[in-house]
Amino acid sequence: MSAVSDRLPTFPWDKLEPYKKTAAAHPGGIVDLSVGTPVDPVPARIQQALIDAADSPGYPTVWGTPALRDAITGWLERRLGARDVTHRHVLPVVGSKELVAWLPTQLGLGPGDRVAYPRLAYPTYEVGARLARADYEVYDDPRDLDPEGLKLLWLNSPSNPTGAVLSPEDLKGIVSWAREHGVLLVSDECYLELGWEADPVSVLHPDVNGGSYDGIVAVHSLSKRSNLAGYRAAFLAGDPAVLMPLLEIRKHGGMMISAPTQAAMAAALSDDEHVRLQRARYESRRTRLREALLAHGFRIDHSEASLYLWSTRGESCWDTVAHLAELGILVAPGDFYGEAGAQHVRVALTATDERIDEAILRLKA
Repeated sequence: MSAVSDRLPTFPWDKLEPYKKTAAAHPGGIVDLSVGTPVDPVPARIQQALIDAADSPGYPTVWGTPALRDAITGWLERRLGARDVTHRHVLPVVGSKELVAWLPTQLGLGPGDRVAYPRLAYPTYEVGARLARADYEVYDDPRDLDPEGLKLLWLNSPSNPTGAVLSPEDLKGIVSWAREHGVLLVSDECYLELGWEADPVSVLHPDVNGGSYDGIVAVHSLSKRSNLAGYRAAFLAGDPAVLMPLLEIRKHGGMMISAPTQAAMAAALSDDEHVRLQRARYESRRTRLREALLAHGFRIDHSEASLYLWSTRGESCWDTVAHLAELGILVAPGDFYGEAGAQHVRVALTATDERIDEAILRLKA
């Protein structure tokens, strides 16, 4: 076991514990804006779908029910503008983090293979490469990478942590580059429905991919748009030549979503109104918190989408974390996401209105 765990970096969130204790000691209690876990209720329609499917004594299918696959393909065409999507173009997965961590291994990557991801990025991209014993590297523009030995290219738009959004023109150019060099492109689009100052576009859109899904896969999650982080509900969409072998691997590994969760996913993907309401909540919190951070002396970079404000005071991120912890506010240090984040903090919008208002009061004091 140690041979596997020794491949991994120190779990970053453990480093935040002393600051969490400081913030929790504030007389008004902690305002936790660090992890980004949803706090609003699961919509009633989705809860009811879960309840209605609770009597599920048999094994669920790894590929998901036909109803779930129909819901996914319908959503892809309705919301993302994808065309000619069949069941072979989709694959449900047990939460997007599990997929990111194990995809290199399931693709058969190993020593000598290269995985690339953005310079500022979700740490699990690196974890996935480490678990597979593959080499890994970061980029500013993936088209500047040496394609030799590059087997997996991660995109992330909207970005976690920065909230930056790749333009349709950049996406089109990157897709073309990856295809030219035979590199599998996997686009993490889990925040795509949360654009504020930009309208994020999927690699599944025909204007980006030219009407072909060859060599491209998109990752989507219901954690943020539907408050289903506790359900572990996500899916892949794209090239059947990639997804169908993954389906076989996941069948052998028993990597299946529970039947009640599959029913809840189908309900969530068939309803756009609850997403509109949740977006409105986040937009209100974002506007108010952004104003308070700016008035407190922060500069906010990018952040045109997603659930975070990428913020800096021009100092070490840990000094900023300590400063805010004294106010009872816990945020994530930017270096969790790469060395380039050493002077930023990631401030999540995922707190109740009451806690957001409390943070604003403390920032104004």
